[in-house]
Amino acid sequence: MKLTVLFIKPLSFLCLLVFISSFSNTAAKVGTNKTSHFNNIHVDSVLTDTIAIDSSLTTYIPYKENVHASYYHDKFNGRKTASGEKFDNNLYTAAHRTLKFGTKIKVTNTVNNEFVIVTVNDRGPFVKDREIDLSKKAFMEITKHKLTGFLIVHLEVLEE
Repeated sequence: MKLTVLFIKPLSFLCLLVFISSFSNTAAKVGTNKTSHFNNIHVDSVLTDTIAIDSSLTTYIPYKENVHASYYHDKFNGRKTASGEKFDNNLYTAAHRTLKFGTKIKVTNTVNNEFVIVTVNDRGPFVKDREIDLSKKAFMEITKHKLTGFLIVHLEVLEE
């Protein structure tokens, strides 16, 4: 009887390790617009989300919740942004009033929990009560209703 118990415990531990490693492999395949299995991980006493992108873990710091996001009109394609880059509505970029250029932001739609990761390359939006302007591609990827011009989103800044 004791021999069986000693055999079952290591076997149970091995099964647990296999289960955890299969979970890790699943997370490594998660794309940029899919929700991760790893949520609400505490790192340095700050509530953060951890997701897998390109097989590496990325940590986000909560920035603002329940803010308005809109998207650029097509007429801005090809124009220069405040950072000096040419604007392209087919890229994952955004305008923000205060975050420095090059900052990566995770933008999550509060309705369907879809998210995109965008890079700040412009200033704006210059409309009261709007926090961020997204490129059209980024906005359409996370919106549920394609005919609306704004969303309520959560913003998280990539910890660099």
